Amino acid sequence: MFWLSQGGGPWGSGPRGGGPWGGGPRGGNGGGPGPRMPRPPDFEELLRRGQDRFRRFLPGGFGTGSGLAIVAIAIVVIWLASGFYRVLPDEVGVVLRFGAYNRTTQPGLNYHLPAPMETVLRPSVTRVNRTEIGYRAAEGAQTRTSSREVPEEALMLTGDENIIDINFTVFWAIKDAKAFLFNIRNPETTVKAAAESAMREVVGETPIAQALAEGRGKIESDTQRLSQVLLDAYGAGIEVTQVQLQKADPPSQVIESFRDVQRALADREKLRNEAEAYRNDIIPRARGDAVRIKQEAEAYRQEIIARSQGDADRFNSVYKAFSAAKDITLQRLYLETMEQIFKDSSKIIIDKSAEGAGGVVPYLPLPSISAGGGAPSAPSAGGAPSQPGPAAVPPVRGR
Repeated sequence: MFWLSQGGGPWGSGPRGGGPWGGGPRGGNGGGPGPRMPRPPDFEELLRRGQDRFRRFLPGGFGTGSGLAIVAIAIVVIWLASGFYRVLPDEVGVVLRFGAYNRTTQPGLNYHLPAPMETVLRPSVTRVNRTEIGYRAAEGAQTRTSSREVPEEALMLTGDENIIDINFTVFWAIKDAKAFLFNIRNPETTVKAAAESAMREVVGETPIAQALAEGRGKIESDTQRLSQVLLDAYGAGIEVTQVQLQKADPPSQVIESFRDVQRALADREKLRNEAEAYRNDIIPRARGDAVRIKQEAEAYRQEIIARSQGDADRFNSVYKAFSAAKDITLQRLYLETMEQIFKDSSKIIIDKSAEGAGGVVPYLPLPSISAGGGAPSAPSAGGAPSQPGPAAVPPVRGR
Protein backbone atom coordinates (compact mmCIF):
# COMPACT_ATOMS: atom_id res chain seq x y z
CA MET A 1 0.00 0.00 0.00
CA PHE A 2 1.61 3.07 -1.31
CA TRP A 3 0.10 5.63 1.01
CA LEU A 4 1.34 3.71 4.03
CA SER A 5 4.91 3.73 2.73
CA GLN A 6 4.75 7.45 2.06
CA GLY A 7 3.39 8.23 5.43
CA GLY A 8 0.33 10.06 4.03
CA GLY A 9 -3.31 9.27 4.44
CA PRO A 10 -5.75 7.81 1.98
CA TRP A 11 -7.07 11.26 1.08
CA GLY A 12 -3.75 12.64 0.01
CA SER A 13 -0.55 13.80 1.65
CA GLY A 14 -0.56 16.44 4.27
CA PRO A 15 1.70 17.86 6.84
CA ARG A 16 3.71 15.19 8.67
CA GLY A 17 1.72 13.88 11.46
CA GLY A 18 -1.62 15.29 10.13
CA GLY A 19 -4.80 13.25 10.25
CA PRO A 20 -7.14 12.40 7.43
CA TRP A 21 -9.05 15.64 7.86
CA GLY A 22 -5.94 17.76 7.60
CA GLY A 23 -5.15 18.05 11.24
CA GLY A 24 -2.49 20.43 12.42
CA PRO A 25 0.84 19.66 13.81
CA ARG A 26 1.27 17.04 16.56
CA GLY A 27 0.12 18.11 19.86
CA GLY A 28 -3.12 19.18 21.35
CA ASN A 29 -4.66 22.61 20.82
CA GLY A 30 -1.83 23.55 18.45
CA GLY A 31 0.49 23.23 21.41
CA GLY A 32 3.36 20.80 22.05
CA PRO A 33 3.82 17.30 20.68
CA GLY A 34 0.97 14.73 21.26
CA PRO A 35 0.92 10.83 21.64
CA ARG A 36 2.42 8.68 18.78
CA MET A 37 -0.23 6.67 16.74
CA PRO A 38 0.50 2.84 16.01
CA ARG A 39 1.30 1.92 12.40
CA PRO A 40 -0.60 -0.98 10.69
CA PRO A 41 1.41 -4.12 9.47
CA ASP A 42 3.02 -4.10 6.04
CA PHE A 43 1.21 -6.96 4.16
CA GLU A 44 3.34 -6.67 1.05
CA GLU A 45 6.46 -7.22 3.11
CA LEU A 46 4.98 -10.29 4.76
CA LEU A 47 3.98 -11.77 1.38
CA ARG A 48 7.43 -11.18 -0.03
CA ARG A 49 9.12 -12.92 2.87
CA GLY A 50 6.83 -15.95 2.55
CA GLN A 51 7.66 -16.30 -1.14
CA ASP A 52 11.37 -16.20 -0.37
CA ARG A 53 11.06 -18.99 2.19
CA PHE A 54 9.06 -21.18 -0.23
CA ARG A 55 11.72 -20.79 -2.96
CA ARG A 56 14.38 -22.18 -0.62
CA PHE A 57 12.65 -25.61 -0.59
CA LEU A 58 12.27 -25.84 -4.37
CA PRO A 59 14.96 -26.90 -6.86
CA GLY A 60 16.86 -24.21 -8.61
CA GLY A 61 15.22 -22.45 -11.46
CA PHE A 62 11.72 -22.43 -9.91
CA GLY A 63 9.43 -20.37 -11.94
CA THR A 64 11.05 -21.51 -15.17
CA GLY A 65 9.66 -24.24 -17.46
CA SER A 66 12.16 -26.96 -16.38
CA GLY A 67 11.39 -26.57 -12.67
CA LEU A 68 7.67 -26.90 -13.16
CA ALA A 69 8.18 -30.06 -15.27
CA ILE A 70 10.29 -31.70 -12.55
CA VAL A 71 7.64 -30.99 -9.93
CA ALA A 72 4.89 -32.32 -12.19
CA ILE A 73 6.84 -35.52 -12.91
CA ALA A 74 7.43 -36.08 -9.20
CA ILE A 75 3.73 -35.69 -8.45
CA VAL A 76 2.78 -38.11 -11.24
CA VAL A 77 5.32 -40.70 -10.01
CA ILE A 78 3.95 -40.51 -6.48
CA TRP A 79 0.40 -40.82 -7.78
CA LEU A 80 1.25 -43.87 -9.88
CA ALA A 81 3.13 -45.49 -6.98
CA SER A 82 0.01 -45.24 -4.83
CA GLY A 83 -1.49 -48.08 -6.91
CA PHE A 84 0.68 -50.76 -5.26
CA TYR A 85 -1.09 -52.76 -2.53
CA ARG A 86 -0.45 -55.95 -0.54
CA VAL A 87 -2.95 -58.78 0.02
CA LEU A 88 -2.42 -60.88 3.19
CA PRO A 89 -2.41 -64.72 3.06
CA ASP A 90 -5.93 -64.97 4.52
CA GLU A 91 -7.37 -62.36 2.13
CA VAL A 92 -8.23 -61.87 -1.53
CA GLY A 93 -8.15 -58.56 -3.34
CA VAL A 94 -11.28 -57.36 -5.13
CA VAL A 95 -10.42 -54.52 -7.52
CA LEU A 96 -13.13 -51.98 -8.35
CA ARG A 97 -12.85 -49.75 -11.42
CA PHE A 98 -14.93 -46.62 -10.97
CA GLY A 99 -16.93 -48.50 -8.30
CA ALA A 100 -17.70 -51.59 -10.42
CA TYR A 101 -16.14 -55.06 -10.03
CA ASN A 102 -13.15 -55.56 -12.30
CA ARG A 103 -11.05 -58.51 -11.10
CA THR A 104 -9.92 -60.59 -8.10
CA THR A 105 -6.27 -60.80 -7.05
CA GLN A 106 -4.50 -63.38 -4.93
CA PRO A 107 -2.33 -62.83 -1.81
CA GLY A 108 0.91 -60.98 -2.37
CA LEU A 109 2.01 -57.66 -3.83
CA ASN A 110 -0.35 -56.43 -6.56
CA TYR A 111 -1.02 -53.26 -8.51
CA HIS A 112 -4.14 -51.37 -9.56
CA LEU A 113 -4.65 -48.05 -11.27
CA PRO A 114 -4.36 -45.22 -8.78
CA ALA A 115 -7.42 -43.67 -7.23
CA PRO A 116 -9.92 -42.53 -8.20
CA MET A 117 -9.83 -44.88 -11.21
CA GLU A 118 -9.47 -48.13 -9.26
CA THR A 119 -9.78 -49.12 -5.61
CA VAL A 120 -9.34 -52.44 -3.83
CA LEU A 121 -11.27 -54.30 -1.12
CA ARG A 122 -9.55 -57.06 0.86
CA PRO A 123 -12.02 -59.36 2.68
CA SER A 124 -10.72 -62.25 4.81
CA VAL A 125 -11.78 -65.55 3.21
CA THR A 126 -10.20 -68.02 5.68
CA ARG A 127 -11.50 -66.59 8.94
CA VAL A 128 -14.44 -68.52 10.42
CA ASN A 129 -17.13 -66.09 11.52
CA ARG A 130 -19.55 -66.77 14.37
CA THR A 131 -23.23 -65.82 14.53
CA GLU A 132 -25.19 -66.41 17.74
CA ILE A 133 -28.95 -67.00 17.57
CA GLY A 134 -31.17 -67.11 20.65
CA TYR A 135 -28.54 -65.58 22.92
CA ARG A 136 -25.74 -63.04 22.93
CA ALA A 137 -22.49 -63.91 24.67
CA ALA A 138 -20.70 -61.23 26.63
CA GLU A 139 -17.65 -59.64 25.02
CA GLY A 140 -14.70 -62.00 25.42
CA ALA A 141 -16.77 -64.66 27.23
CA GLN A 142 -15.82 -68.27 26.51
CA THR A 143 -18.96 -69.88 28.00
CA ARG A 144 -22.67 -69.18 28.05
CA THR A 145 -22.73 -68.44 31.78
CA SER A 146 -22.40 -64.73 31.07
CA SER A 147 -24.67 -64.66 28.03
CA ARG A 148 -27.91 -62.78 27.51
CA GLU A 149 -31.05 -64.58 26.33
CA VAL A 150 -33.01 -63.36 23.29
CA PRO A 151 -36.45 -65.03 23.66
CA GLU A 152 -37.85 -63.75 20.36
CA GLU A 153 -35.17 -65.78 18.57
CA ALA A 154 -34.95 -68.79 20.91
CA LEU A 155 -38.58 -69.86 21.39
CA MET A 156 -39.76 -72.27 18.67
CA LEU A 157 -42.68 -74.65 18.09
CA THR A 158 -41.96 -78.38 17.73
CA GLY A 159 -43.72 -80.90 15.54
CA ASP A 160 -45.97 -82.10 18.40
CA GLU A 161 -47.01 -78.50 19.21
CA ASN A 162 -44.74 -77.95 22.20
CA ILE A 163 -42.62 -74.87 22.83
CA ILE A 164 -38.86 -75.34 23.06
CA ASP A 165 -36.08 -72.88 23.91
CA ILE A 166 -33.16 -73.37 21.50
CA ASN A 167 -29.86 -71.48 21.46
CA PHE A 168 -27.41 -72.28 18.69
CA THR A 169 -24.35 -70.90 16.94
CA VAL A 170 -23.65 -70.75 13.21
CA PHE A 171 -20.06 -70.83 11.96
CA TRP A 172 -19.52 -69.57 8.42
CA ALA A 173 -16.79 -68.37 6.06
CA ILE A 174 -16.56 -66.52 2.74
CA LYS A 175 -16.33 -68.81 -0.29
CA ASP A 176 -16.94 -66.21 -3.07
CA ALA A 177 -15.59 -62.74 -2.31
CA LYS A 178 -17.30 -61.08 -5.28
CA ALA A 179 -20.76 -62.43 -4.38
CA PHE A 180 -20.17 -61.67 -0.71
CA LEU A 181 -19.35 -58.01 -1.40
CA PHE A 182 -21.92 -57.22 -4.09
CA ASN A 183 -24.94 -59.53 -3.66
CA ILE A 184 -25.82 -58.92 -0.01
CA ARG A 185 -25.80 -55.73 2.02
CA ASN A 186 -25.45 -57.07 5.60
CA PRO A 187 -23.84 -60.55 5.74
CA GLU A 188 -24.27 -61.02 9.51
CA THR A 189 -28.01 -60.27 9.37
CA THR A 190 -28.46 -62.44 6.29
CA VAL A 191 -26.77 -65.45 7.89
CA LYS A 192 -28.78 -65.02 11.09
CA ALA A 193 -32.10 -64.77 9.24
CA ALA A 194 -31.38 -67.80 7.02
CA ALA A 195 -30.17 -69.97 9.92
CA GLU A 196 -33.08 -69.02 12.18
CA SER A 197 -35.59 -69.76 9.41
CA ALA A 198 -33.96 -73.13 8.71
CA MET A 199 -33.91 -74.05 12.42
CA ARG A 200 -37.59 -73.20 12.83
CA GLU A 201 -38.47 -75.38 9.85
CA VAL A 202 -36.43 -78.35 11.11
CA VAL A 203 -37.71 -78.07 14.70
CA GLY A 204 -41.27 -77.71 13.41
CA GLU A 205 -40.97 -81.22 11.95
CA THR A 206 -39.36 -82.81 15.03
CA PRO A 207 -41.13 -84.03 18.23
CA ILE A 208 -39.93 -82.39 21.42
CA ALA A 209 -38.74 -85.67 22.96
CA GLN A 210 -36.47 -86.29 19.99
CA ALA A 211 -35.24 -82.69 19.97
CA LEU A 212 -34.22 -82.96 23.63
CA ALA A 213 -32.43 -86.31 23.30
CA GLU A 214 -31.05 -88.29 20.40
CA GLY A 215 -32.30 -85.98 17.64
CA ARG A 216 -29.88 -83.11 18.34
CA GLY A 217 -27.30 -84.27 15.82
CA LYS A 218 -29.91 -84.63 13.07
CA ILE A 219 -31.27 -81.14 13.84
CA GLU A 220 -27.77 -79.65 13.49
CA SER A 221 -27.04 -81.37 10.18
CA ASP A 222 -30.46 -80.60 8.68
CA THR A 223 -30.23 -76.94 9.74
CA GLN A 224 -26.76 -76.60 8.23
CA ARG A 225 -27.92 -78.13 4.94
CA LEU A 226 -31.07 -76.00 4.70
CA SER A 227 -29.20 -72.80 5.66
CA GLN A 228 -26.66 -73.44 2.91
CA VAL A 229 -29.48 -73.92 0.38
CA LEU A 230 -31.02 -70.57 1.37
CA LEU A 231 -27.71 -68.68 1.22
CA ASP A 232 -26.88 -70.19 -2.16
CA ALA A 233 -30.30 -69.10 -3.43
CA TYR A 234 -29.48 -65.56 -2.28
CA GLY A 235 -26.06 -65.73 -4.01
CA ALA A 236 -24.44 -64.70 -0.73
CA GLY A 237 -21.04 -66.29 -1.41
CA ILE A 238 -21.07 -67.75 2.13
CA GLU A 239 -20.35 -71.34 3.23
CA VAL A 240 -21.90 -72.61 6.49
CA THR A 241 -19.22 -74.77 8.09
CA GLN A 242 -21.05 -75.84 11.26
CA VAL A 243 -24.28 -75.42 13.24
CA GLN A 244 -23.83 -76.09 16.95
CA LEU A 245 -26.71 -76.41 19.41
CA GLN A 246 -25.88 -74.72 22.69
CA LYS A 247 -29.13 -75.40 24.55
CA ALA A 248 -32.40 -77.20 23.83
CA ASP A 249 -34.78 -77.05 26.80
CA PRO A 250 -38.41 -76.31 27.51
CA PRO A 251 -39.13 -72.67 28.47
CA SER A 252 -37.88 -71.78 31.94
CA GLN A 253 -41.42 -71.03 33.15
CA VAL A 254 -42.60 -74.62 32.62
CA ILE A 255 -39.40 -76.63 32.78
CA GLU A 256 -40.20 -78.26 36.17
CA SER A 257 -43.67 -79.30 35.02
CA PHE A 258 -42.19 -80.61 31.82
CA ARG A 259 -39.68 -82.68 33.76
CA ASP A 260 -42.51 -84.15 35.84
CA VAL A 261 -44.29 -85.13 32.66
CA GLN A 262 -41.11 -86.66 31.28
CA ARG A 263 -40.62 -88.68 34.47
CA ALA A 264 -44.21 -89.92 34.24
CA LEU A 265 -43.64 -90.89 30.62
CA ALA A 266 -40.45 -92.69 31.61
CA ASP A 267 -42.32 -94.61 34.34
CA ARG A 268 -45.03 -95.52 31.84
CA GLU A 269 -42.44 -96.76 29.41
CA LYS A 270 -40.75 -98.76 32.17
CA LEU A 271 -44.01 -100.47 33.18
CA ARG A 272 -44.82 -101.13 29.56
CA ASN A 273 -41.43 -102.75 29.06
CA GLU A 274 -41.90 -104.91 32.16
CA ALA A 275 -45.34 -106.03 30.97
CA GLU A 276 -43.91 -106.77 27.56
CA ALA A 277 -41.13 -108.81 29.14
CA TYR A 278 -43.66 -110.80 31.20
CA ARG A 279 -45.76 -111.34 28.07
CA ASN A 280 -42.71 -112.53 26.14
CA ASP A 281 -41.95 -114.95 28.98
CA ILE A 282 -45.42 -116.41 29.64
CA ILE A 283 -46.73 -116.73 26.10
CA PRO A 284 -43.92 -118.96 24.75
CA ARG A 285 -44.20 -121.11 27.89
CA ALA A 286 -47.97 -121.48 27.47
CA ARG A 287 -47.51 -122.28 23.81
CA GLY A 288 -44.94 -124.92 24.73
CA ASP A 289 -47.30 -126.48 27.31
CA ALA A 290 -50.11 -126.50 24.76
CA VAL A 291 -47.93 -128.25 22.20
CA ARG A 292 -46.77 -130.76 24.84
CA ILE A 293 -50.33 -131.54 25.98
CA LYS A 294 -51.45 -131.90 22.40
CA GLN A 295 -48.60 -134.28 21.65
CA GLU A 296 -49.35 -136.34 24.78
CA ALA A 297 -53.02 -136.53 23.83
CA GLU A 298 -52.07 -137.57 20.33
CA ALA A 299 -49.73 -140.23 21.71
CA TYR A 300 -52.47 -141.53 24.05
CA ARG A 301 -54.89 -141.60 21.15
CA GLN A 302 -52.45 -143.58 19.04
CA GLU A 303 -51.80 -145.92 21.99
CA ILE A 304 -55.52 -146.61 22.61
CA ILE A 305 -56.18 -147.11 18.93
CA ALA A 306 -53.24 -149.50 18.59
CA ARG A 307 -54.21 -151.43 21.73
CA SER A 308 -57.83 -151.73 20.61
CA GLN A 309 -56.70 -152.82 17.22
CA GLY A 310 -54.42 -155.41 18.80
CA ASP A 311 -57.24 -156.70 21.02
CA ALA A 312 -59.53 -156.96 18.03
CA ASP A 313 -56.88 -158.80 16.05
CA ARG A 314 -56.28 -161.13 19.00
CA PHE A 315 -59.99 -161.80 19.33
CA ASN A 316 -60.22 -162.54 15.64
CA SER A 317 -57.28 -164.94 15.83
CA VAL A 318 -58.79 -166.69 18.88
CA TYR A 319 -62.11 -166.92 17.13
CA LYS A 320 -60.47 -168.48 14.11
CA ALA A 321 -58.72 -171.02 16.33
CA PHE A 322 -62.01 -171.71 18.17
CA SER A 323 -63.78 -172.26 14.92
CA ALA A 324 -61.14 -174.79 13.88
CA ALA A 325 -61.11 -176.80 17.19
CA LYS A 326 -63.90 -175.77 19.53
CA ASP A 327 -63.32 -178.38 22.32
CA ILE A 328 -59.60 -177.73 22.60
CA THR A 329 -60.13 -174.01 22.46
CA LEU A 330 -62.80 -174.12 25.19
CA GLN A 331 -60.50 -176.18 27.39
CA ARG A 332 -57.62 -173.79 26.81
CA LEU A 333 -59.82 -170.76 27.53
CA TYR A 334 -61.06 -172.44 30.70
CA LEU A 335 -57.55 -173.16 31.88
CA GLU A 336 -56.32 -169.65 31.08
CA THR A 337 -59.29 -168.17 32.88
CA MET A 338 -58.71 -170.27 35.96
CA GLU A 339 -55.06 -169.35 35.86
CA GLN A 340 -55.97 -165.66 35.86
CA ILE A 341 -58.39 -166.17 38.73
CA PHE A 342 -56.25 -168.32 41.06
CA LYS A 343 -52.74 -167.01 40.38
CA ASP A 344 -52.83 -164.39 43.19
CA SER A 345 -54.97 -166.28 45.78
CA SER A 346 -54.21 -168.99 48.39
CA LYS A 347 -55.22 -172.43 47.23
CA ILE A 348 -56.16 -175.64 49.09
CA ILE A 349 -56.22 -178.76 47.00
CA ILE A 350 -58.11 -181.85 48.29
CA ASP A 351 -57.56 -185.10 46.60
CA LYS A 352 -60.75 -187.06 46.07
CA SER A 353 -58.89 -190.30 46.71
CA ALA A 354 -58.46 -189.21 50.32
CA GLU A 355 -62.13 -189.85 50.95
CA GLY A 356 -62.24 -193.35 52.49
CA ALA A 357 -64.82 -196.01 51.93
CA GLY A 358 -66.16 -195.30 55.33
CA GLY A 359 -66.97 -191.72 54.38
CA VAL A 360 -64.22 -190.02 56.38
CA VAL A 361 -64.11 -186.26 55.76
CA PRO A 362 -60.73 -184.57 56.44
CA TYR A 363 -60.64 -181.65 58.84
CA LEU A 364 -58.92 -178.54 57.60
CA PRO A 365 -57.71 -175.77 60.02
CA LEU A 366 -59.02 -172.90 57.89
CA PRO A 367 -58.25 -170.06 60.43
CA SER A 368 -54.61 -171.12 60.57
CA ILE A 369 -54.44 -171.36 56.83
CA SER A 370 -55.97 -167.90 56.35
CA ALA A 371 -53.53 -166.47 58.96
CA GLY A 372 -50.61 -167.56 56.82
CA GLY A 373 -49.83 -170.97 58.27
CA GLY A 374 -49.91 -172.51 54.87
CA ALA A 375 -51.93 -175.40 53.58
CA PRO A 376 -51.20 -178.92 54.75
CA SER A 377 -50.21 -181.61 52.39
CA ALA A 378 -52.80 -183.83 50.82
CA PRO A 379 -53.97 -186.69 53.11
CA SER A 380 -52.61 -190.16 52.57
CA ALA A 381 -54.56 -193.12 51.32
CA GLY A 382 -55.32 -194.26 54.90
CA GLY A 383 -57.43 -191.20 55.48
CA ALA A 384 -54.92 -189.26 57.68
CA PRO A 385 -52.67 -186.44 56.40
CA SER A 386 -49.00 -187.32 55.95
CA GLN A 387 -47.87 -184.18 57.79
CA PRO A 388 -50.69 -182.93 59.96
CA GLY A 389 -50.63 -179.32 60.99
CA PRO A 390 -50.54 -178.19 64.59
CA ALA A 391 -54.30 -177.87 64.76
CA ALA A 392 -55.00 -181.14 62.94
CA VAL A 393 -57.39 -183.60 64.62
CA PRO A 394 -58.31 -187.13 63.74
CA PRO A 395 -60.86 -187.49 61.03
CA VAL A 396 -64.46 -187.78 62.10
CA ARG A 397 -66.45 -190.58 60.87
CA GLY A 398 -69.44 -189.57 58.91
CA ARG A 399 -72.80 -191.08 58.73
